[in-house]
Amino acid sequence: MTKTPELMPEDIQRLIGRDAQRNNILAAKLVSDIVKTTLGPKGMDKMLVSSTDEIIITNDGVTILDQMQIEHPAAKMMVEIAKTQESEVGDGTTSSVMIAGKLLENAEKLLDQKIHPTIITKGYRLAEEKAQEILKEVSLEISPDNDEALRQVAMTAMTGKGAEDSKEKFSGLIVNAVKAIQNNGNIDLKDIKIEKIKGSGIKDSELIFGIVLDKERISSDMPKKINQAKIMLVDFPLELKNPEIDTKISITSPEQLHNFVEGEEFEIRKMVDRILISGANVVFCQKGIDDFAQYLLAKEGIYACRRVAKSDMEKISKASSGKIISNLNEISPNYLGEAETVEQIKKGEENFTYIRGCKNPKSVTILIHGGTEHVLDEIERAFMDGLGDVASVLETKMVVPGGGAIEIELAKRLREFAQTLEGREQLAVQEYANALEFIPITLAENAGLDPIDVLTELKAKHKAGEMNVGLNLFTNKVENVLGAKIIEPSKIKSQALSSATEVAIMILRIDDVIASKPNKRGRMNEMGKTPDYFSGLS
Repeated sequence: MTKTPELMPEDIQRLIGRDAQRNNILAAKLVSDIVKTTLGPKGMDKMLVSSTDEIIITNDGVTILDQMQIEHPAAKMMVEIAKTQESEVGDGTTSSVMIAGKLLENAEKLLDQKIHPTIITKGYRLAEEKAQEILKEVSLEISPDNDEALRQVAMTAMTGKGAEDSKEKFSGLIVNAVKAIQNNGNIDLKDIKIEKIKGSGIKDSELIFGIVLDKERISSDMPKKINQAKIMLVDFPLELKNPEIDTKISITSPEQLHNFVEGEEFEIRKMVDRILISGANVVFCQKGIDDFAQYLLAKEGIYACRRVAKSDMEKISKASSGKIISNLNEISPNYLGEAETVEQIKKGEENFTYIRGCKNPKSVTILIHGGTEHVLDEIERAFMDGLGDVASVLETKMVVPGGGAIEIELAKRLREFAQTLEGREQLAVQEYANALEFIPITLAENAGLDPIDVLTELKAKHKAGEMNVGLNLFTNKVENVLGAKIIEPSKIKSQALSSATEVAIMILRIDDVIASKPNKRGRMNEMGKTPDYFSGLS
């Protein structure tokens, strides 16, 4: 009897064929199940506790998945979806993960019916292409000047994320901030700085048409406030370079020491004189500022901050229209930025530098107030979702009805499309449609409603041609969500469909998993058991 040759070492882990597919699908479903309870305005929060007892309370999908120590390779791919969704459009992470998980769960039914993965993936591709086509067709165009509609988009994004009571005010801040940084149709959300200040209530949050730094002036002798600020930005130190390690300075008399100190002071005085000649009355330095330089600047009534972060320097430059100077010889009045006021203000126990009243700023600051760090962090995440949504709408000018309305409409039309197909691909298209219905079903479940009743009513309304009917979770009724002003960016839905489909297809095409080294927690589990690739929380 011929013995089967050993191709790999004994400690190599391997899953083949249906076992590999089942294992990967199960891992993906687990990731989807983790975040699905957070969906919608009635979604629940997760408490994430790190090994250092750091606590995060959130219902933001990408934050939850990012903080978890996920080891399963297929599960990691699901996390990547969320990160892609976040980086591309800033919102819709939970939806994209849920759709991907449901696509894989539904694919498993087809695999059990002996339908080949290649046929399923082809059907999913056809379904996604058709869904994108339908999405473009049913999307509604809005004007970039329609501030009311933009505010509604922001409010829809922020609902259920800890900013409920102040979402009307916050939506206004978001719209004004995004419009302020818009540059020839281009929007870079990195130009919006979010500064968190502990103290006061969240309703005290405000938009500053300028920059707020968590820095204070370097000397108490400097003025606390500068009106009609002329701002100089330097990324080189206002101090002399330290001698090299092997440098020796031989001083044999008090006169030599005096001359040496005087020489250093002379060089620093030259630097400060160049600043004075330029007309600057505010200096922000990316590097250090010498004690003698501090004294001279304070003597001349100049406000100065040192060791300002590079990212903040760039934001100040965009806000004040000043240029960052890299060389002493470049100092010029033409390079100075302008602001109405630069002022040090104490908030709680910390001092902040406010740069306000910038003309046509291309970088602004949203100042968030809150009672605790946990509240501040969650409000920040709500703002990021709102900013992402408004930016997406301004970019594409297209919106869709929320509350699961668009998913039901896409599912309905995909089923009609499936009837035009020959072969088994139509089964995959139908399962794709079923996966989309998972969104309104989960919205209903999270609100404590009967998902079957809600789904039946939604399907009936859409069959009757009422394509804008969705689930309004403020009234717990199935109604026209456009009338209720529940709208979402079309781009977020488009990206979610694209990301979810791509990862589902990728996972379905895997029929062999080979682990090059053993898992530190043991071998891959047998099917039917939950894989122990989740170590809990980081």
